[in-house]
Amino acid sequence: MQQPLAEQTLESKADKSGMPAESDLAVLLKEMPGWSLRLVDGVPRLEKAYTFADFTAALAFTNRIGGLADEVDHHPAILTEYGKVTLSWWSHGLAGVHHNDLIMAARSDTLA
Repeated sequence: MQQPLAEQTLESKADKSGMPAESDLAVLLKEMPGWSLRLVDGVPRLEKAYTFADFTAALAFTNRIGGLADEVDHHPAILTEYGKVTLSWWSHGLAGVHHNDLIMAARSDTLA
């Protein structure tokens, strides 16, 4: 049995070998409620919008994500609005989604 994504270890030297094929990514996303693949300027990203009761709760989540990102030196795009936070994970240097991004997306869900 494979370890849950949120508990897996990030690869320290991320390269293209850790980028899932599009078909594999589609299968993995089916197991990640709310996450979708979105192209931004031709670059695929994992994206999810979280809802909260108010801005304070949304900002607290944003700060938890910031702490998580700083711990592993891998940072998402974050849009914080009243009652809503939209996260986008992708590997900037690889211009796409790496297995590390899937792990970070799963870890993000544990902080919501």
